Amino acid sequence: MNPMKKLRPLGQSELLVSPMGLGCWQFSAGKGLIGGFWEALSQERVNSIVQASLAGGINWFDTAEAYGNGASEEALSTALRTLGLGPGDVLVATKWQPFFRRASHIKRSIGERLERLGGFPIDLHQIHSPLSFSGIRAEMEVMADLVEEGKIRTVGVSNFSARMMREAHTVLAARGIPLVSNQINYSLLQRKAESNGVMDAAKELGITIIAYSPLGQGLLTGRHHEDPGLIRTRPGPRKRMPAFKHKGLERTRPLIEALRRVGEAHGATAGQVALNWLLAFHGETVVVIPGASRPEQMEENLGALDFTLSDGELAHLDEISRPS
Repeated sequence: MNPMKKLRPLGQSELLVSPMGLGCWQFSAGKGLIGGFWEALSQERVNSIVQASLAGGINWFDTAEAYGNGASEEALSTALRTLGLGPGDVLVATKWQPFFRRASHIKRSIGERLERLGGFPIDLHQIHSPLSFSGIRAEMEVMADLVEEGKIRTVGVSNFSARMMREAHTVLAARGIPLVSNQINYSLLQRKAESNGVMDAAKELGITIIAYSPLGQGLLTGRHHEDPGLIRTRPGPRKRMPAFKHKGLERTRPLIEALRRVGEAHGATAGQVALNWLLAFHGETVVVIPGASRPEQMEENLGALDFTLSDGELAHLDEISRPS
């Protein structure tokens, strides 16, 4: 088997995940502040994206309460059932939305999460953000309760700092439960995790880094550099982000050109090289969850698993993408 397609352990748990999962933010049906970032997709389109993911060897899917107030969870479970899958056939991760809530809400809302997922169990439950009315200790104690009650299998966090990761790890470890993951914004355009202690803590504690936005909201595909006007046709707030303006595109153009040059040697696109780098540079510590609005996008993403970058190529992309 191509080593890039080999299943990886999810933290210090018994779960094995494909290096690439499917991020299901795009399945939000355009609902809510967060869900409105993307166009509303039909259930048929969602089904086709999930089908393409499964055909490419993906065995896990990441969704969240905040993605359309549960719409993404429902769309994912509907797609899986439509494609003939049932509980246990794939792994499902979701997240609790902490804003203006206390830790006790995690337990009160777990029934809704399971209901939205339509019978698919929660293999990984994550705290979506450290911003809540409760502390990390209280949240981890509740998550540990849910593990012991059999309502979730493993515990993860998202957007946690190194200090917060360590605190969550310590609380769970006292209950004999590992903190398996921290889901963060990580890409060749966003490498703060390497300088703020998060990556070091993950490696030290055996915690998997789940990289969301691994293509920088599409910037690393190079399509917006080829056609700067493309962003105006996209829904949501991306069109107002500085990275998609002329100065932002010119600032990242050297990296895009480097990705293309490396890709030429492998018959790969810039985006595929960017994803491959994330999966290879830190060994098995990092897994990625690119999203997709069309099955063709997912098929292209999966092409990132079909080649191996050399040590020299990894080092070159590391150097050119480091923050100045």
